[in-house]
Amino acid sequence: MEYRNFGRTNFKPSALGFGCMRLPQTLGEDGGIDEPEATRMVRYAIDQGVNYFDTAWSYHGGQSEVFLGKALQDGYREKVALATKMPSWLIEKQEDFDHYFFTQLERLQIDHIDFYLLHTLNQNYWDTYCRLNVFDWAEKQLAEGRIRHLGFSFHDEYPVFEKILTGYDHWDFCQIQYNYMDTDYQAGE
Repeated sequence: MEYRNFGRTNFKPSALGFGCMRLPQTLGEDGGIDEPEATRMVRYAIDQGVNYFDTAWSYHGGQSEVFLGKALQDGYREKVALATKMPSWLIEKQEDFDHYFFTQLERLQIDHIDFYLLHTLNQNYWDTYCRLNVFDWAEKQLAEGRIRHLGFSFHDEYPVFEKILTGYDHWDFCQIQYNYMDTDYQAGE
């Protein structure tokens, strides 16, 4: 496996990460996660050197974090960096930060998140976070070790990306959707 430097984080992620948005599903009406197969895939990837796993509150109808918490038992959690995301569309008041974050820690069966993102930022969600001062909350979690690195995922036009990027001085990272066929879409190139 090849590894890369990841900015100022001192983490060297595998060139290939593992997203937990489209895990294998069971046949039938519920279409839930096929946990035995998905666990086999997750652990195989880790055994082959993949060390960055990404999930979110909403993936698989809210079950991706729960699944990953189980799949990373038996010593696998210690081998990876885990990323998950605050569900921006559900944030209405400051108390929501704690509610969703601590529920995520429980779902994932962990005491800290390596890479925590404000999910799917656009102008509206950015305005909400600024109005509710998410940064005081996030810096408290960082100081107490519950978040190791703070970032955001982005889904809007480039001018909004620049506004968010410069709107907070301590971003550690961001995830953008990059389409090799449409490099001018959203933040793109």
